[in-house]
Amino acid sequence: MTQAEVDDTLKRILEHKGVTGYLIINNDGIPIRSTLDTSLTQQYAALIRSLTDKARSSIREIDPTNELVFFRMRTKKHEILIAPDKEYILIVLQSTDVQ
Repeated sequence: MTQAEVDDTLKRILEHKGVTGYLIINNDGIPIRSTLDTSLTQQYAALIRSLTDKARSSIREIDPTNELVFFRMRTKKHEILIAPDKEYILIVLQSTDVQ
């Protein structure tokens, strides 16, 4: 995927109703790109990476032939969409009160 295609995809994600921001981290939890402020970026990067590692491990323990490709968490304030890949993890925050 070219940089232009990545930029276009991220722009389309931000245009979705209720999306409040995104964050891309590498598998070490280091932020690559983010629309969140620095403090939130660091917090989400560390915590979601840890959660993603645990989710991957759980899926493999249940079925070693299976692989985690996407998961979603809903809280009272946000929906957190997580798409882990081999090198990066895409995290999208979406408001839950969208009409």
